[in-house]
Amino acid sequence: MLKVLRNLKNSWATVLIIVILLCVQAATDLALPDYTSKIVNVGIQYGGIEDAVPEVISDDEMENLLFFTEDDDQILENYDLVEENPSSYQEKVIKKYLGKDYNVEENNLFVIKDLDEEQRSNLENLLISPLVEYSSVTNEETVSQMSDSLKEQAAISAVKTVYSNLGVDTDKLQNNYILMSGLQMLGIAFISMVSAVLIMLCSSKVAARLGRTLRDKVFKKVLSFSTAELRQFSTASLITRSTNDIQQIQQLIAILFRVIVYAPIIGIGGFVKVLTSSDNSMAWIIGIAILAILFIVGTLFAIAMPKFRKLQDLIDKLNQVSREILTGLPVIRAFNTEKKEEKRFDDSNKDLMKANVFVNRAMSMMMPLLMFIMSSITVLIVWVGAHRVDAGVLQVGDMMAFIQYTMQIVMAFLMISMISIMLPRASVSARRINEVLDTEPSIEDKPETKSFDPNKKGLVEFKNVSFRYPDADTEILEDINFTAEPGKTTALIGSTGSGKSTVVNLIPRFYDVTEGELLVDGVNVKDVAQKDLRDRIGFVPQKGILFSGTIESNIKYADDNMSDEQMVKAAEIAQATEFIDTKVQKYQDPIAQGGGNVSGGQKQRLSIARAIAKDPEIFIFDDSFSALDFKTDSKLREALAERTENKTVIIVAQRISTILNADKIIVLEEGKIVGQGTHEELLENNETYRQIALSQLSEDELNGKGGK
Repeated sequence: MLKVLRNLKNSWATVLIIVILLCVQAATDLALPDYTSKIVNVGIQYGGIEDAVPEVISDDEMENLLFFTEDDDQILENYDLVEENPSSYQEKVIKKYLGKDYNVEENNLFVIKDLDEEQRSNLENLLISPLVEYSSVTNEETVSQMSDSLKEQAAISAVKTVYSNLGVDTDKLQNNYILMSGLQMLGIAFISMVSAVLIMLCSSKVAARLGRTLRDKVFKKVLSFSTAELRQFSTASLITRSTNDIQQIQQLIAILFRVIVYAPIIGIGGFVKVLTSSDNSMAWIIGIAILAILFIVGTLFAIAMPKFRKLQDLIDKLNQVSREILTGLPVIRAFNTEKKEEKRFDDSNKDLMKANVFVNRAMSMMMPLLMFIMSSITVLIVWVGAHRVDAGVLQVGDMMAFIQYTMQIVMAFLMISMISIMLPRASVSARRINEVLDTEPSIEDKPETKSFDPNKKGLVEFKNVSFRYPDADTEILEDINFTAEPGKTTALIGSTGSGKSTVVNLIPRFYDVTEGELLVDGVNVKDVAQKDLRDRIGFVPQKGILFSGTIESNIKYADDNMSDEQMVKAAEIAQATEFIDTKVQKYQDPIAQGGGNVSGGQKQRLSIARAIAKDPEIFIFDDSFSALDFKTDSKLREALAERTENKTVIIVAQRISTILNADKIIVLEEGKIVGQGTHEELLENNETYRQIALSQLSEDELNGKGGK
C-alpha cells in the first residue's frame, strides 16, 4: 500500500492544504460543544452573566456586600469609584450595562478595573462566598457545605440581583449574550462546513489524480511487457487491475486523509476536553463506548476479511468468463452451447454475488449496532448526568457538552473502524497493482545499444537458434539456421504446431531466443533498441487485428501524417480497394472495435495494407493470406512482389499455392528444419514437403508447376 501512496508526491501541495483544512475543521468542531455549554449554562441559567464578578455596582450594594467579608481592601483595589469624567474603559462598561444616557454624577458607582484573566479569577474567589451569603443570607458554615456548582449558581444569582437593583436590563443582557454566542457558534459551524466541503473537493481531486497516475503507469508497464508477461497475467485480470482495483484505492484515498488526520485530532482532543473539564467523573462512559465499538468492529472484521481477499479474484474470473463468451459467440452459436455458457457465466456470477452479499450483510450490521451503542451511551450519560445535576455537582450545559464530546470521540473511532474495513480490500488491490508494476519485462533494451549495419540492410539471419517458452520443459525450436535476404521471398511451411509462427515472432523480439543468435541488418536483435528494430519490420499477424476508428486511421496506423496517395497505393496492393470503394464514406467509413463490422478477408487485407503503407525493410506475413480466396491471393502476391522488389519478405503459410514462387522455402517439423530450397527442389528431395503439397494439390498440378 505504501508503494502506491508514494505516487501522491505529485499532489503534495493539495495534500498539505487538506491537512491544514482538516486541522481547522477539527479545531472548530471541538469548539462547538463549549458554545453549547455556555449558551445553556451562562445564557439560559445564569441570565448572560459569565462569572461571579459584578462589572458595575453601586456604593450601597458594595457596602452591603463587604459586610459579609473581611477582605474589603483586596476587593476594593479591583474597583474604581467613578468620578465626573470617567475613563474610556469605565464609559465602555457603563454603556454595556446601564446605557449611554446613565448619569454618573447623580450616583456613586464602582466600575471594575481592566483586569487580566488571573486577576479576575482571584477576585471571583474573593467574592463568591460573600455573594452567596448576600443572596441567601446564610451563615458561613452553610456556605462551606455547598458544592462548587451550587456556590457558583448562588453567587451569579446575587450578581444578577445587584444588576437589577442598579437598573440594569437583565433580560436584554441575557438576550445579547445568547445572540452573540449563537452568532459565534454559527460562524464556527460555517468555517467547519466550508472546510469539510473543500476537504472533500481536494480529496476527490487527489484520489482522481492518483487513479490517473496508477492507470497510466499500469498501462505503460503492460505495453512494455513481452508476450511472456502477457501470458502470466490474463487479459481479464489486467483489465480488472486497471479499473476495479484502482477504483478501490481511489475510494480509500478520498476519505483516507480525513481518517488519518481528522479522526485522531477529534478523538484525542475530545478526550482531553473531557478530562480537563470541571467534572470528569463520567469519563469512564467513553471507555465503555470505545470498548464496545472495538469489539463489534473486530468481530465483523474477522468474519468479512477472508471474503474481501477473495472478491477481486472472483471479479477477475467473471471478467475472464465474460470475455471468453463474448469473443467466442459465433462458435457458441454454431455448436448450440448457449445454455452451457449461460450456466458457466451464472456460476461465476453467483460466486461473486454470494461473496458480495456475505460482505454487505456483515457490513450492514455494523451501522445499526454502532448507532445502538451511540444511543445507549447517550441514555447512560443523561441518566448519570441527571443524578449529578440533581446533586448540584454538574451543570446541564456541561452534561450536553459531554454528550457532544462523547459522540465526537465515538465517531472518530467509527471512522477509524470504517477505514479498517476498506483498507484490507484496497490493500489487496494495491498488491495486485504492484504485481504488475514490479514485474520486470523479460525483454528489455540494453543500457548501450548498437546501430544497424547499413551494408546488410534487410538481412535476417538465424544462427543455431533454439527457443523454449518460459514455463516449458522442452525446446519448441531447435537449431534453426537460415537466412532471409533482401529482394527475395522466404517462406515457412509445416504442419500445425511445427513452430512456424514462433520463428517469425522471434524476429521483432516478441520472444527472445534461448540459444543461438538472431541477426537483423547484421546485428544481434538483443543488442539494438526494440523501437529501432520494429521500425524496420512490417508485421501482419495470423489473426487480423483492427482498431476502432476508420479505414484511414487503420491503414495510417504507423504514421498519422502519411499521405493519402501512400495510403491508397497500399490499399490497392492489398486488394482492399475492391470493398473500400463500395463504402459510402470510402476511407472515412467507420471500423468497429476489433473490426467487427468487416469480414475476415477484409480484415486481413486492411492488416496487410497497414504493413505495406509503413514501407519497412522487412515484411513478415504470419499466415496472413489464409482468409483470402485464391484469385485475391494471387493478385495480392503479384502486386506485392512489385512493391517489395528490394525488401525482405518472410511468409508463413499453410497453402502451397501461396509460396510456390518463393525464392526459399523452409520446411519445419516439430520445431526443426527438415528441408530448405525452392518448390521444385523440395518437391523432388523432401518427403515432408511433398506430402504437404500432395494433400493440397493434385499430381498434375504439381507436375504442371515443374515437379517430377
